[in-house]
Amino acid sequence: MLLHRAPFSPDHDDAFFAALPAAPAVFLLRGDGEPYVSKSANLRRRLTRLLGPPREQSKRLNLRDRVREVEFTATGSDFESQFLLYQLLRQTFPQTYSARLRLRFAPLIKLHLENEYPRASVTRRLTRTTWGSSEARLPAENPSGLRPEDGRDARPSKNLYYGPFPSRAAAEKFSSDALDFFKMRRCVDDLHPDPAFPGCVYSEMKMCLAPCFKGCTDADYHAEIARVQTFFDTGGESLTRELAQHRDHASAEQAFEDAAAVHAKIEKLKPLLSQLPEIVRRIDQLDAMVIQPSAEPDSATLFRFSSECFRGPLTFSIQPGPSSRSMESRVEEAIASFPNPENKSSIERMEHLALLKRWYYRSTRIGEIFFANDKGEWPLRRIVRGIGRVHRGEKPQDPTNFSATQSEPPVSQD
Repeated sequence: MLLHRAPFSPDHDDAFFAALPAAPAVFLLRGDGEPYVSKSANLRRRLTRLLGPPREQSKRLNLRDRVREVEFTATGSDFESQFLLYQLLRQTFPQTYSARLRLRFAPLIKLHLENEYPRASVTRRLTRTTWGSSEARLPAENPSGLRPEDGRDARPSKNLYYGPFPSRAAAEKFSSDALDFFKMRRCVDDLHPDPAFPGCVYSEMKMCLAPCFKGCTDADYHAEIARVQTFFDTGGESLTRELAQHRDHASAEQAFEDAAAVHAKIEKLKPLLSQLPEIVRRIDQLDAMVIQPSAEPDSATLFRFSSECFRGPLTFSIQPGPSSRSMESRVEEAIASFPNPENKSSIERMEHLALLKRWYYRSTRIGEIFFANDKGEWPLRRIVRGIGRVHRGEKPQDPTNFSATQSEPPVSQD
C-alpha cells in the first residue's frame, strides 16, 4: 500500500535520515513486536525523533533498537494523510483500527420508508445497501439477498438517508423545524391504527394526520410522506415552489388573508434553508469531488465521493499536455477515469462518510469540494478554477455557510 520501503540500521542512521523527505507522509515501522503506524507533517523530523539516539532521562517513545524496516508514502495534504492512514490501519489492525482512528460516524436524517407508516429520525448508522438505481440490484443468482458467507440480508434498503450534518443537534434541529411544515407523525412506535386511540399532542394541534386512530386514509398519509421525501431530496426547493404557487393563487383569488398566511410560512422557511450546508443531501445521490494539494509538483490531488465511498487519490497535472485540449475536457476525463465503486460493507461506508464529514466541517479546511447536480453534470469551469486556487494555496472563493446549531467538539488528530 505504501510506495517506499527502506531498511533501517542504527549504524547507518545519518544516511537514512538524510534520504527521508522533510514533508508530510504516512509511515509504517516494522521490527520487533507489532508494527507502528502513524502520519506526520514532517517525516524526517518525526522519524529522527523516533529512531534517533535516545536522550538521557527522556520519556519520549524511542524505537531505535526495535525497528528493522520503514515504509512510507509522501502526501500533499492532511486529508490525504488521514485517508491513507485509515486504509493502512484498517489493513494492518483489522480488529482495533476503529478505536485507533477515533472516528465519529456522521449524523444523518433517516426516512423510515420500510415502515408501514413512515417517519423520520436522526441516526449515525447506515443499514444494508442504500445505493439507488442499478448499483443496488440483486444478482439473478441470489434473489433472496442473503450473503452466503455470513447469512446477512444484502437486499437494498428502501430507507433513505440525508446528511452529513455537523452534529446530532444540528440534524435534530433541522429535522424538527422542517417537519413543522408537514403533517407526518413524530412518534417512534410501530402503529396499529385503532379508532379508540386518543392520539397525541401533535394530532390535537393539527400537526399530524393521525394515522394512529385512522384520522386519515393510508393513501393520504403516504401522499404526505411523498411531499416530505421530495422536500429532503430537493433541499427544500419543492416546498418553496409549492408555497409560492399557493400564495400567488390566493392573491389572484383576492384571498389576501390566506396569501399573507402562506407568505408568513415562506418567510419562516427561508432561514431554515439558508442554514443548510451545501453538502447535506440524499446520501445515495451524493457525488462530490474533493480537491487537495499534491505532493507532486505542478499537480493537484483529486478524490471522488460517490456511492457512499471514496475513490482515489488521482494526481491531476495542471501543466498542459501535448494535445490542445481544454482544462475542462481534461477534468471531465479525469472524473470519468475513477474506478467503479466497490460494494463495501455498511461499516466501511459509514467510515468513509465520517472522514468526509470530519474534513468538511473543520474550521480551517484545506482544499475545495464540488458537487454533481441531480443529472450527474459537473461544474467543470468552477472545478478548474478550484484546482488553480488549491495549487496556489488560496482560500476558496465562496466559503460554505454552516448550520447555526452547535457542532460537536473536535477530535484530536495524530
